[in-house]
Amino acid sequence: MARPNIIFVMSDDHAAHAISAYGSRVNHTPHMDRLAAEGVRMDAVYCTNSICSPSRATILTGTYSHVNGVSSIWTEMDYRVPTFIEALHEGGYRTAMFGKWHLGEHGISLPRGFDAWKIFPGQGDYVDPVMIDGDGPATVPGYATDIVTDLSLDWIGSLATDQPFCLMLHHKAPHRPWIPDQKHKHLYADGSIPEPETFFDDYASRSKAVRGVRMTIADDMGADDLKQEVPEHLRGPENRETRMRWKYQIYMRDYLQCIQSIDDNVGRLLGYLDEHGLADNTLVVYTSDQGFFLGDHGWFDKRLMFDQSLQMPMLVRWPAEIPAGSRCEAIITNVDFAATFLDIAGIDADVALPTSQGRSFRPLLRGEQVEDWADAAYYRYWEHDDPIHAAPAHYGIRTADYKLIYYYGAGLGVPGASDVVFEPEWELYDLHADPTEVRNVADDPAYAQIKAELQVKLGQYQARYQDEPYRGPGTSHPDWGPYDEELAERVATYVRQIRASS
Repeated sequence: MARPNIIFVMSDDHAAHAISAYGSRVNHTPHMDRLAAEGVRMDAVYCTNSICSPSRATILTGTYSHVNGVSSIWTEMDYRVPTFIEALHEGGYRTAMFGKWHLGEHGISLPRGFDAWKIFPGQGDYVDPVMIDGDGPATVPGYATDIVTDLSLDWIGSLATDQPFCLMLHHKAPHRPWIPDQKHKHLYADGSIPEPETFFDDYASRSKAVRGVRMTIADDMGADDLKQEVPEHLRGPENRETRMRWKYQIYMRDYLQCIQSIDDNVGRLLGYLDEHGLADNTLVVYTSDQGFFLGDHGWFDKRLMFDQSLQMPMLVRWPAEIPAGSRCEAIITNVDFAATFLDIAGIDADVALPTSQGRSFRPLLRGEQVEDWADAAYYRYWEHDDPIHAAPAHYGIRTADYKLIYYYGAGLGVPGASDVVFEPEWELYDLHADPTEVRNVADDPAYAQIKAELQVKLGQYQARYQDEPYRGPGTSHPDWGPYDEELAERVATYVRQIRASS
């Protein structure tokens, strides 16, 4: 069989719980659902740093932020770190990138390893966006989601039929400021969108770090997001609940209308593949660079390690190999994507991508059991001094049963960041007893042993990925280089310390 084509469709900030294949209560996405029905729905795919640029760098390189250099939207990708696109290109694949790139200073560092590319500068605009290619910037008339799909289909149509291709089709939507296409503005009438179960979370058991974030719909979602000022009668603390509900309906209406355009264009893509006889031997992936809070815990945005932010939706169709209508519950991270794509293309990732920290999950796509597969996902968010959302720096580990998070309190990852320090805090969630993550049991004596075991596992995963634990204010994160015994001893010391303090 000819080597498969790879089409990697990625949106921005699309939460899994806004896809009907994942049981959405707020919208219907028939074309994404088709991918799930004809392929596999991945139920435990997690990002390793829930913010746009870091997730994209991790996907391209198969490495954590401390290796590829992109710990925040303010930091540059280390271009010494190879990408899977370069490996595919060198291995005979035609390659293209259309849409949101958002890597490098201001998002305009140019893509490499692509035969064709056309990208938005920075976040890009929804309507008549400026796009950059080898000839420089130019305004492209139309709606961004349609434009990216048009460019992609035109490029596929220009290719010879005997050469495999890899297409990165990356939508801006549904990133803020959530400007829908005119044809979808009739959808989701005000008051019709259900509120999440945790909408009025009181944060009673949360760490101080989490209680201090500025991501609440009631108080932190502003006029730029709403496209209007809050009416006078909804202002003030006495009107907080009513104001929150009013904002939520506007926010979610716009957000879901943007998603409707993505779903329409996924349908266009699938129809094109059918029409041109490409469906059977083309791997189609739909995902988002991270999740998003849709009023969950009263929040919007992402960054924190709660599942609505941590989970990446992933729907994968490849009729030649993936059983239709299947489900995969194995824990996967975006570090694993690069090795998987190379494996599917018949390229040895260990040789072509020697810096990769991921592992191919191709056997899992086929429905196979992999006995030694990782049983946890390691996560680290760096932007403690984010001036907008005040999300604290933290790292943690998620297993199928529990989630342990450490808020270590330091300004790392943002140029010029001050060493703002707060008291380190732990959070622990029992995901079976408390699936909505509203009860922090880190200080509950009944969970002391579980907490200690997870702290050890956290240290083990940091050693595996060569990421150092936080060691106090004034430190920075150097280029660790290859794994060595000194690093192992530092991690071991850290594990002993946290066990002694538990």
